[in-house]
Amino acid sequence: VLPVNGTNSAFSTFLVTGLPGLESVHIWISIPFCAMFLITLMGNVSIMTIIWQEETLHVPMYTFLAMLAFSDLGLSFFTFPTMLRIFWMDARELTFSACFTQMFFIHTFQDFESAIILAMAFDRYVAISHPLHYSSTLTNSVIAKIGLAIVVRTLSVQVPLPLLLRRLCFCHSNILSHSYCLHPDIIKLSCSDTRINSIFGLFVVLSTMGLDFLLILLSYVLILNTVLGIASHSGCLKALNTCISHLCAVILFFTPMICLAMLHRFGPRLPSLIYVTMANMHFLIPPVMNPIVYVVKTKQMQDKILKLFIKKNSEKPKVTFIT
Repeated sequence: VLPVNGTNSAFSTFLVTGLPGLESVHIWISIPFCAMFLITLMGNVSIMTIIWQEETLHVPMYTFLAMLAFSDLGLSFFTFPTMLRIFWMDARELTFSACFTQMFFIHTFQDFESAIILAMAFDRYVAISHPLHYSSTLTNSVIAKIGLAIVVRTLSVQVPLPLLLRRLCFCHSNILSHSYCLHPDIIKLSCSDTRINSIFGLFVVLSTMGLDFLLILLSYVLILNTVLGIASHSGCLKALNTCISHLCAVILFFTPMICLAMLHRFGPRLPSLIYVTMANMHFLIPPVMNPIVYVVKTKQMQDKILKLFIKKNSEKPKVTFIT
């Protein structure tokens, strides 16, 4: 492990922040956050388990959904526990190494999720615009290559971030603005020249989530063009209905991020609680809501979950009494 440049650093740890101004009620706020974490775990593990067990769900759409659930689990594991530690024990201190490690995994799973949502948009485009070629286009080999491309792209841009941070000195302050470590938040605290970090960080955002968002918009322009060419009204609605769950995932993931970026860049200076809340929405809400949306809007998932629970209940041993 590369050492942090500590020769001129005034601190050896960072302090993460809870919800500014609400410290006195952190223990009560922890209750809904704890519930959200449990829903995230149960929902995403259930989706992955059902897709793994049911051979009828071994199709591109559900393979990508399982990948999304895995990404959501990863994101929640590196955000929720840190927040709950703050709420329950006021444990705010993180070493540089622990902070950089958390930052790496948060941004890695964030990029995974963005890329998987783009892959799902491509899946919907092929299914609606080229239905006869769907099976021959999205083969298992193609899906494996897409998954590998997502991993390679993400790691190639994320691995340098913590390595570049280790050359910096930190002497201005060690108090981070959020409940977890994020790259833009960390470089603000440095008293070194951070131009390389800032430029590379901007490149990472634009080349991953920025590019993904533009390609998702393009895919929906092409989908809409195909749908408008369908003669029957019912056919249009049926085609659009297959995209609703994915559109919800796009909105849940990208809307808070875009709003936060716009507020930081162009908006008036608002209380820090607003920025913290927006960041929490971006990182915490999608892992909670994605399983709910896909189960509610996808009949096959509903049927498989019901089948799983009915099967479990029917397997319970029955006790008979001899009289």
